[in-house]
Amino acid sequence: MRLFATLATLALLAGCADTVTSSGPAAEEPRFIADAIITTDNVRLPLRQWLPDGRPNAIVLCVHGFNDYGNAFVRPAKYLTAHGIAVYAYDQRGFGAAPDTGKWVGQGILIADLATAAHLLSQKYPGVPLFVLGESMGGAVAMRAMTSAHPPKVAGLILAAPAVWSRARMNVFERVGLWVGSHALPWLPVNGKGLDIWPSDNIEMLRELSRDPLVIKDTKIGTLEGLVDLMDAAYASAPTLKGPALILYGEHDEIVPPEPSYDVMATLEGRAGIVRAVYPNGYHMLLRDLQADTVAADILSWIEAPTKPLPSGADHRAIEVLADRHPKPIAAAAKAPG
Repeated sequence: MRLFATLATLALLAGCADTVTSSGPAAEEPRFIADAIITTDNVRLPLRQWLPDGRPNAIVLCVHGFNDYGNAFVRPAKYLTAHGIAVYAYDQRGFGAAPDTGKWVGQGILIADLATAAHLLSQKYPGVPLFVLGESMGGAVAMRAMTSAHPPKVAGLILAAPAVWSRARMNVFERVGLWVGSHALPWLPVNGKGLDIWPSDNIEMLRELSRDPLVIKDTKIGTLEGLVDLMDAAYASAPTLKGPALILYGEHDEIVPPEPSYDVMATLEGRAGIVRAVYPNGYHMLLRDLQADTVAADILSWIEAPTKPLPSGADHRAIEVLADRHPKPIAAAAKAPG
């Protein structure tokens, strides 16, 4: 039961299925079309955009998470566009309406797609500050991209409950369960049904997700290893992460455990330009919880004035929680992730 509970919880984070896929034929240049991004290897990634009236004050590029797709950002997008900020969100490969749905394409491709999207938006809006907002697994992709040898040129990074549940913070049962499952039962689909785990307090939103055909419901065990490799890399990258950055976490998060999340926050303590926020009533889906507008207001405030205290006081709560929990700062690797 411990093995399957671990795998099912990981499945809530995963958005993957059978195999690592290869890229498509080469294209001359990446580009925007009406409702998609065309990547350098000529793959079409569906794109959603929420635009304010007139020229935007800032751009937010959103990277979705676990079994999800670009529609995840409807609620914060409405809030931000009302304040003059343009919001873009694309479906990552293997998710939503993107190619290879249900397949794990590898973190290198996901990172490259993020870099492509950021580059295209920088070209579209020269001189307008560009921010990347990564949620859950999208937060792990964003962390890896921003700590790579050639990070996207952005004005700041926003991480909402980033997926940093690395093997270093799994217990022996969880690590063995993952290994046994991925090697002995790679074909077995798992999901979070039957577990008393709540990703959000917004029950109506969760019901809508359960009816949404573009939200992946089942994940095969054999593909979870790729997700955990990504979380390993994101967790290890924390010592090399630079600001400006805003890191958000909910105290009721039952998907990404508090220990690795607070490790990352502790590692970034005192780092110039980095703000940490902990929400006492927040769950994993901070951007869609019942208090989502509170989180969106903090994001807006940080974009507009990154050195000012957050309106909600969640930055002060982070200081209190970290002092009480005594997390373990992550040691810098001998070589930063590339």
